[in-house]
Amino acid sequence: MVGKVIDDRNGHAGDGRPRLSVVVPVRNGERTIGRCLDALFGSTHPSFEVVVADDHSCDGTGDIVRRYPCRLVRLPDGRQGAAAARNAGAAAARGRVLFFTDADCLVLPTTLARAEAAVTGPRVAAGGTYTPEPADASSFYSRFQSVFVHCAESRRPQAPDYLATHALALTAATFRASGGFAENGAPILEDVEFCHRLRRHGVRLRFDPAILVRHDFGFNMGRSLANAARKTRYWVRYSLENRDLLRDSGTASQPLKAHGCVWLLSPLLAATGAPAALLLCLALWAGSVWLNRGLLARFVQTGGWRFGCLAAAYYLFVYPAPIWLGAAVGGSEWLARRLPWRSSWRPAAREEG
Repeated sequence: MVGKVIDDRNGHAGDGRPRLSVVVPVRNGERTIGRCLDALFGSTHPSFEVVVADDHSCDGTGDIVRRYPCRLVRLPDGRQGAAAARNAGAAAARGRVLFFTDADCLVLPTTLARAEAAVTGPRVAAGGTYTPEPADASSFYSRFQSVFVHCAESRRPQAPDYLATHALALTAATFRASGGFAENGAPILEDVEFCHRLRRHGVRLRFDPAILVRHDFGFNMGRSLANAARKTRYWVRYSLENRDLLRDSGTASQPLKAHGCVWLLSPLLAATGAPAALLLCLALWAGSVWLNRGLLARFVQTGGWRFGCLAAAYYLFVYPAPIWLGAAVGGSEWLARRLPWRSSWRPAAREEG
């Protein structure tokens, strides 16, 4: 996807090229894009440009972006999706290293320097995660989500399954050689597919816990539950297609999957009324709490005991419901593609990541 550069105010004239290009895809992001750009231009990095790829916003996003020394790229032919926006931004970028983040993310002052330093060569892609505290920390559900994602993406720092596009860096040459993000793939999983493809071609994924961004989720309970269902829908479909449903993969972690199974089995065991079944139910819950102890402890560390207890209750008793709903939808979509009438099945419309 190639976008049209409609404004270029990044301050690098002539042959002066930045070392780092920050690519920010956006669609209707007027609520957050100003704070995102404020944070970027407050960075301590000495040589970078910001490329904002606007996927046909119909709000005031473009007017806000034009107040900053950015390169503004507009995608052609209507809404294309987050993957296409990232590809268009990367095509217009001039830095040796690309750093991808989102329009609702705020980098820390040292994030860009840390990201560039972590990309030690063309065979390395580096990434980080969210801070435990989100940008909208007054929202219980946003804080819950930020801690959840931070812990999930930090669980296996030596062997990450993927690096998320809210904080992903690699050389521009490696990105272009890879073909970029798949524009017709599953929505919100472009980074997972991209990183799996990079790894198959010999690129090492390096997780650096110091590459951090603060995310503005804007979550209430409804948005939190809808997000869990939507993400699980595409995770399950992608995982079944790739035969790795049980993989320990970031937010689709094995502890989360194990707890989902415990949550689903518990009412069935309890309904029998048999003492042995009740004991088994208690043992399964104890095991699930043990597997998820790192996340539950981080809830307390981040927000204190009151938040920690409420977040643990939400995670243990409520959060599995939308996950199973999303799993059912994603599994049925995957199955429909393999049945005799699969030719009538159509992929879901592309969604923003």
